[in-house]
Amino acid sequence: MKVGIVYNTGSHGVDPRTVIAVARHAESCGFESFYVPEHIVLYPGARVGPFEFPPALPIAAPLELLSFVAAATERILLGTAVLLLPYYHPVLLAKQLATIDLLSAGRMRLLTVGLGSLPGEAEAVGVDFPARGRRADEAIDVLRLLWAGGEDGVSFDGEFFRFTNLCSFPKPCGAGTLPIHVGGASRPAARRAGQRGDGYFPGGQLTAAERASQLDLMRSAATQAGRDPAALEYTRWVPASISAADAGAHAALGATRLVAALSSPDLDGQREEMSALAGRLSLG
Repeated sequence: MKVGIVYNTGSHGVDPRTVIAVARHAESCGFESFYVPEHIVLYPGARVGPFEFPPALPIAAPLELLSFVAAATERILLGTAVLLLPYYHPVLLAKQLATIDLLSAGRMRLLTVGLGSLPGEAEAVGVDFPARGRRADEAIDVLRLLWAGGEDGVSFDGEFFRFTNLCSFPKPCGAGTLPIHVGGASRPAARRAGQRGDGYFPGGQLTAAERASQLDLMRSAATQAGRDPAALEYTRWVPASISAADAGAHAALGATRLVAALSSPDLDGQREEMSALAGRLSLG
């Protein structure tokens, strides 16, 4: 079982010393990965379900933060949970991700993308909110096309993106492409993961029945698309207090990776949480 942690600057702050201390301690404890979330902008009244975001929540730009972490660590993999893909131009994003992967010696390998759930966020960057799913599908295709393309260039003619004979270098470290996991909490997200993703990272508020149904949908969508469903990873949110028995139960239900959310507001508490979790799960 692979185990990562998520560092949420909205909850834990953007102090650079704390960010690096948490990442280094996670690495020393044997955690596989260091994840960060994203919101591009917030605004008064921004809400997902019953939760309203404080407008001044300091959610840092994920790729810049991960570049900072990469420079201060050696082994831990870098992840997003989630990067709001419809709000990026994939030609620019392909170069950004390949560069981070190259400079981190192949550690930008846990990109998880999602659609976003705040209409005002889409409006702020000029994206049609109802069309963001189709835009994300095209963006995934464009990213893979550019990473795989050679010196002759590649072309694309879609609903949202069009270009002819583009060359995108440098390539990701030692690979023709980067994994792209799909995040979300809906059946379309599960279907997208099966059709296009390298794995599925569903939201944490699903019921057991919804989770099982979506996992089945991911696998059936992969089969229908001519892909191997057994090759797709399945990542789950868990609290940092999770027991070894519960972790084993998640593995038995198909989880290949757990990502633990730290609950302590201060660095000492976060270190204690990580050390205790690593000990319970025999990491390192």
